[in-house]
Amino acid sequence: MTVDSYAFLPRAFRAMFEAEPQFDHEPVWSELTKPLADARVGLLSSAGMYLADTQEPFDVERERREPTWGDPTLRMIPNDVEQQQIDATHLHINTADILVDFNISLPVARLNELVAEGVVGSAAPEHFSVMGFQEDGAEVWRTEIGPDIAARCHAAEIDVLILAPA
Repeated sequence: MTVDSYAFLPRAFRAMFEAEPQFDHEPVWSELTKPLADARVGLLSSAGMYLADTQEPFDVERERREPTWGDPTLRMIPNDVEQQQIDATHLHINTADILVDFNISLPVARLNELVAEGVVGSAAPEHFSVMGFQEDGAEVWRTEIGPDIAARCHAAEIDVLILAPA
């Protein structure tokens, strides 16, 4: 299967993103200091998912007007979420499959299976959803959303945060 990372972007963006310099630093990494079977695991999706009845969708109208801006806000998804509660908004991915099975972008059911099998200690009570594609919104991510996610992980005693990129 061929994956076209640029399928939902304006064609002119491909050259711009391919020309961007790569990061010149090592990834940030923290070693897990306890067995996974004792760890609490949280999930972070960049697929723009939200709770349809209680949360605002991500702001794609502004992004349509300002194509390099992406909504940098955060949505919390409870671990016991059900498919019919989920919706998704994103201009750069096709969200149709998420509306059939949100686990492709936020694998809550798989995580809960690992907990039931004793591979993972516990699942976080809530998981994180953002809308990927942060160009102009990256500063808000660095100064507000990233630190907010870190603080929420600390408060919920999350030992491992798995990014499920869209």
